[in-house]
Order: sequence, then structure tokens, then C-alpha cells
Amino acid sequence: QVQLVESGGGLVQAGGSLRLSCTASGRTFSTTVMGWFRQAPGKEREFVAAISWSSWSDGNTRYADSVKGRFTISRDNAKNTVYLQMNNLKPEDTAVYYCATDRRSYISTYYPDYDYWGQGTQVTVSS
Repeated sequence: QVQLVESGGGLVQAGGSLRLSCTASGRTFSTTVMGWFRQAPGKEREFVAAISWSSWSDGNTRYADSVKGRFTISRDNAKNTVYLQMNNLKPEDTAVYYCATDRRSYISTYYPDYDYWGQGTQVTVSS
């Protein structure tokens, strides 16, 4: 089992920034990818960003087109933590943001591929 705890959500005005954190614990040795997804009311869960997790990997990243150039995903393997720096936030970024882990050798954008999920953190962007 892997436990994931997200933090850093909140209310921000359009154009503002937030940094989300996700700390993993438990049996993390098989985790190869950590990703962020989001879900707005009435919408399906969608991919935001992901990063290769293994300490020997070069930290490959992947982003949804809607966040490229505004969001940055990074990792701190020593702290078992992945971050999502979100800049120039827009009202359409409003959603519950979830951290998740995967064990594939590539970065998937398909949320059913991910094994473990955090409880989510709310991000609200006002116009």
C-alpha cells in the first residue's frame, strides 16, 4: 500500500500562484511515476502533469496542453514528495487536485492506470 497526502490548495485570484505538495509513504519502492489529476464538478477526472519517480530516472515530465507553460511538476526523492507549481492560474483551473502513483515504465495520462490516490485538495480560482 502507498499513502498519499496532498496539501497546498486554496483560494486565489486569477493570475495568482499556488504550489501543491504530495508526500508519499508506505511501499513506494515500486512507484515509477507520480502524477497530478484534477476533477471539476460535473466533469471527468483529467490529467494535469506527471513525472518519472525512480531515483535513477532523469525526471521525465509530461503536461496537459491546457497547463503547459504555466504549471511545473518537480520531485524531491529524499522527501518522497512531488510538487506542482501553478502560475498564472485561471478560473478554469478550479477543481479538486489529486496526486496519484503508477508503476509503468512510461508516463500514462489515463487515470485508471494509476494505482494509489490521495484524498485531493481543492483549488479555487476567482475571476
